[in-house]
Amino acid sequence: MDKIKSEIISREEIVLNDQQNKMIVSGWGMEVFDNTTVEKIDYLSDRLKVHGYIAYPNDQSKKYPCVMWNRGGYENNGVIDQFSARGMFGLIASWGYVVFASQYRGNARSEGKDEIGGRDVNDILNIMSLADEFDFADNNKWGIEGWSRGGMMTYLTLLKNPSFKCAVLVGAISDLKNYVKTSDKRISIYKNIIGEKDFDKKLDERTILNSVDKFPNIPYLIMHGKNDETVPVEQSIQIAEKFKELKYDYRLELFEGGDHYLKKYRKEVDELRRKWYEKYLSH
Repeated sequence: MDKIKSEIISREEIVLNDQQNKMIVSGWGMEVFDNTTVEKIDYLSDRLKVHGYIAYPNDQSKKYPCVMWNRGGYENNGVIDQFSARGMFGLIASWGYVVFASQYRGNARSEGKDEIGGRDVNDILNIMSLADEFDFADNNKWGIEGWSRGGMMTYLTLLKNPSFKCAVLVGAISDLKNYVKTSDKRISIYKNIIGEKDFDKKLDERTILNSVDKFPNIPYLIMHGKNDETVPVEQSIQIAEKFKELKYDYRLELFEGGDHYLKKYRKEVDELRRKWYEKYLSH
């Protein structure tokens, strides 16, 4: 199939009610509310209409580096709602970046079917090409970030596009085969989503630990809660060990008692992310 030029089908600024706006200010700060815009968009990805978000500083007098942000979950579990998008992506935009985030095909009104690391990786690559449509987006400077399943999507994206300046991973899946095979419930869920045919082969293809030597040697910030009951902390420890063997540039931060979302450590995690982007993306 010929490569389809990605394009924006629709754009709409997220406007919340007064109560939600107060929650944005208390949760993420006045600067996020006053100085950033977050839009929900539909864009074309491999001929499919896919839903996503973009966020950017209101001051458009200069160019800003871009951040590709990848969500966790599968199908509609883990979909980013408008309120969360306004806060989470507005925060990154307030640091001086243009943020792009896909909900992936098959989810949140998007056409197609979620494949958890199959052709849906194209939804990430295709939303990135939209940066050309924004004069204030510096398309030569990209960071990438992924949480949980989004961490796996981040690694898979890096295999296809190694041009990122840095990466941030939080509670990321690096050994999908082990993650799925240790739970009968997950085996059932994944067989239903990615199909029973060649099931083990598909899991192997999505198991990042098999491909670490093919990654770009960029700075990786890897964070994981030690009490993560969704994705075991060993998933981050193992990939960090691989990075160490390969002499890759990485930093591993493990949080005592931290859960999958690192809720108790939110301020600390945000500060680590901000400084990582400032150090490796803003210069």
